Amino acid sequence: MKKKIFNISSLMIAVVTLAALSSCKKDGNPNNLPAVSSAQYEGKIDGYSSSDEIYPDNLVAYWSFDGTNNETKTGTAPTTTSGASFIPGGVKGQALSLNAGFLYYATQLNAFKTDAFKSFTVSTWVQILNNGSKRTMLMQLARPGMLNGNLDFNLNTNNNPASVTNYLRINPTFATVGGGRQDNVNAFGAVNVSPAIGSNVWVNLVLTYDGTTGFFHIYGDGVRIGNYPGRGTGNNLFKSYEPSEVIIGGNYNTIPGKTVNADVSYAAMTGNIDEIRIFNKVLPDAHIKALFNLGKAGK
Repeated sequence: MKKKIFNISSLMIAVVTLAALSSCKKDGNPNNLPAVSSAQYEGKIDGYSSSDEIYPDNLVAYWSFDGTNNETKTGTAPTTTSGASFIPGGVKGQALSLNAGFLYYATQLNAFKTDAFKSFTVSTWVQILNNGSKRTMLMQLARPGMLNGNLDFNLNTNNNPASVTNYLRINPTFATVGGGRQDNVNAFGAVNVSPAIGSNVWVNLVLTYDGTTGFFHIYGDGVRIGNYPGRGTGNNLFKSYEPSEVIIGGNYNTIPGKTVNADVSYAAMTGNIDEIRIFNKVLPDAHIKALFNLGKAGK
């Protein structure tokens, strides 16, 4: 009878191969990270429960319009108001309704002083229509005695009639270190993008400015829509001159007794505004999108 002889070399190869396969088994947590429960994210949007959680340490001015026109970080009340009331159905709680109206704050806010305000994000929600005749100043960081402010949040509602609701020309401008002005606009490009507007449609409009690179962006409903963001550095950089004041819904020429020249291109605002948030930094795109998504959910 023949005896079976084991091939020792083959046996050793098999053992080594089995050991190698066992050692290649994947570890589901190679970095020993702590366990995460899905319950922590229930009810959250983009990781947040509320717009208030987005960069709270950089929020330097905030108007909630929940029964008050005061800037809530400082408690600053408007010096003069006209055509202003509160309405239900805001993005969060109540909203400000302007009927050929404005809010004027003659107080210099420390957050907007020259050395404090170099980069920024301005976010707000608006319900508005084009009017075919007058521009609308959504918000202005005004310079006393001058028509143009440190920052002018212009809406060119004069460009189209009220029947046009698929396009709003947004044309913000700012004062520069060299004494001139720079701007951006969602027009004059190969493609001109705008959020849909309407008297009952809440639209999120955001401006960001980087005081190092000179980039000035416009966002509509969480999407970049400005065609000319690169505004240059050096003498073209933004400067927040002092003293400054805040006007919501107009400029000096729309305020009785404050007119600075003969310009009549603006009318006091007719429309609704809610949730004005001003940060002293450029918010990343993902957080701007989160502000939009949270607002749509009433958060």
